[in-house]
Amino acid sequence: MSELTTFAWKGKDKRGKVLKGEAQGKSAALVRADLRRQGLSEVNVNKKAKPLFGGAGKSIKSRDISFFSRQIATMMKSGVPLVQSLEILSNGQKNPRFAKLITSIKEDVESGSTLAEALAKFPVHFDELYVSLVTAGESAGVLDTILATIAQYQERMESIKSKVKKALFYPAIIMTVALLVTAILLIYVIPQFQDAFRSFGADLPAFTLLVIGISEWMQRNGFFLLIGFVGIIVGLVMAKKRSRKVARALDRILLKIPIIGPIMHKSSVARFARTLAITFRAGVPLVEALDSVAGATGNIVYSDATKRIQGDVAVGHPLNLALSQTDLFPHMVVQMAAIGEEAGALDEMMVRVAEYYEEEVNNAVDTLSTALEPLIMVIIGAIVGTLVVAMYLPIFKLAATV
Repeated sequence: MSELTTFAWKGKDKRGKVLKGEAQGKSAALVRADLRRQGLSEVNVNKKAKPLFGGAGKSIKSRDISFFSRQIATMMKSGVPLVQSLEILSNGQKNPRFAKLITSIKEDVESGSTLAEALAKFPVHFDELYVSLVTAGESAGVLDTILATIAQYQERMESIKSKVKKALFYPAIIMTVALLVTAILLIYVIPQFQDAFRSFGADLPAFTLLVIGISEWMQRNGFFLLIGFVGIIVGLVMAKKRSRKVARALDRILLKIPIIGPIMHKSSVARFARTLAITFRAGVPLVEALDSVAGATGNIVYSDATKRIQGDVAVGHPLNLALSQTDLFPHMVVQMAAIGEEAGALDEMMVRVAEYYEEEVNNAVDTLSTALEPLIMVIIGAIVGTLVVAMYLPIFKLAATV
């Protein structure tokens, strides 16, 4: 299969008006011939020059896949054939890397593969859950509906992820700002006072001596402290990616942190319920659906619990009993699962659970951000105030002896 190249073209229409644009093709001659068939004359086609930086295009993010799902679902609902929909998306894609991926999918579909088979070749971007749902949609002849459902699901999951990131971002900002302000004062401001105190020739208060001692230590070791701090953060991130034990330990700690922990619990429950609802509604058997759910909870503690739930359900236990054995899922979730199983509407009950906990996450994050904004000012004010008091104590002492 020949790789398509992007060409820049220029030509005139029947009125003599100059038109220009970009097109993908296997050769300049084929692109030129295609443009002439469209009624253009004096066509000039050249291979598009690659930019000096970023020629391969940006990385493909999960929100790009979500937008792709929404676009293709919309076009198919409007009656546009699948291959033509993929071609339109490929030609309109500004990211060359994503355009190449969509083109490859289109060519596979053209050669007789199903969409699910074509997507399965890119497991990094289209996971097992995505492929399973597309397979179910193609089998039932409702691919456009399934793609729209997938797009809605991905948008919900992206919203939850962004809320969780926001919840983690604010405490990180407080710590960073507090450390930065403290370091600047200790390394650059305190030494100025220290030089002035030497000219006094008087004994300094213990508190002032303590702050000066910390300042001198920071001046000697501040750079190494920064390198060590960055090294620890990078090391933990790398270790979490490479070791499931480390990731499990960090996720368990994260769930126990005050304020942040409850948000992480609620987001994992919301992801669990939303993923279970969409897979079960698509006709995937419950045991198989739980396999997909395990990878979508966003926390290894919940992922491991879902695997245990899957094992219990596989041997005949009802879902609500399996949920209650984990000691992770709130009583409301267990009860909603029981009602759903009893009424044969498990997917509907899980959608309601997901909506409830998604709203809980939204409210918790909004409350957290509102509370932390003034807290940042209080912390910075406390740091600055403490150091100012330490530096002015000798001045007050000297004034009292005069």
